Amino acid sequence: MSFKRLIAAGFIVFLAICGTFSSALAEPFKIVGFGDSLMAGFGLGPDQGFTEKLQAALRAAGRDVTVANAGVSGDTTSGGLARLDWSVPDGTQLVILELGANDMLRGVSPDIARKNLDEMMGKLKDRRIAVLLAGMRAAPNLGADYQNAFDAIFPDLAKKYDVALYPFFLDGVAGQPGMQLEDGLHPSPQGVDQMVERILPTVEKAIAAAPGGS
Repeated sequence: MSFKRLIAAGFIVFLAICGTFSSALAEPFKIVGFGDSLMAGFGLGPDQGFTEKLQAALRAAGRDVTVANAGVSGDTTSGGLARLDWSVPDGTQLVILELGANDMLRGVSPDIARKNLDEMMGKLKDRRIAVLLAGMRAAPNLGADYQNAFDAIFPDLAKKYDVALYPFFLDGVAGQPGMQLEDGLHPSPQGVDQMVERILPTVEKAIAAAPGGS
């Protein structure tokens, strides 16, 4: 083979390597929304759920991301802990962890919810996956002791693991006319829009702070 052909062949190999490297760099930032029916999009149509609208909002803001929906209606923190390993695939860079509402509605001890969330966050830390913890608030009719113990779970764990905290996932939606479905529990499409708009700055900060984020 002539010297010129050797140079040409080498150049082609170089371009192929650069192309592969560029493709790897161009992969989108991977987010998983891990939670219950609030994350799953209960009662909503296609593209109306939280993860779909969050992905659209982030892309509109110029961020190359994918937001996978790993929400399961009716899930508790115990159920979430049991399925965490296989629901959050390798390569995930950020998990929006939203669980606890069903524990509260069933009157499960806040100690159990805390223990389960603590263990989930420990597992994600071990896998070097960043977490944005989406908090929930207890209903007042459960009593002040329950309410105080439950509400404290989220800021306490966010501080323990030094992760981003969004204090109340249903902020601006709970108890607001037109923002919930007829069941009075789940967000309407308008409610999801409100949730995405309010949480978006926190998500963007979490992405920027996560490995591989910018």
